[in-house]
Amino acid sequence: MALGYKARKRLALAILTLGLPAYVVAVVTVIDLANARWGRMPLWGEFLVFVGLGILWALPLRHVFKGIGQPDPDGDDGSDGGGDGGNGDGGERP
Repeated sequence: MALGYKARKRLALAILTLGLPAYVVAVVTVIDLANARWGRMPLWGEFLVFVGLGILWALPLRHVFKGIGQPDPDGDDGSDGGGDGGNGDGGERP
């Protein structure tokens, strides 16, 4: 079952506002516990671990985030009914 555009957009927002901060706290906690148990890694090692884990969280979620910044493909014309004529200038005329 494929998620619709609005469902993916809501899920992406939930992941970014709730899931990502929880992931960051979990990663920092695990790294801190590893540092307490085995001592601190070299700086380059910590850098590689944090960069790797920073990329790793997004890989399984790439389908959720794909196309979120684009207009709704199932929408009528992409306008939100805001009354600005769809040109994005807020309806102001010179």
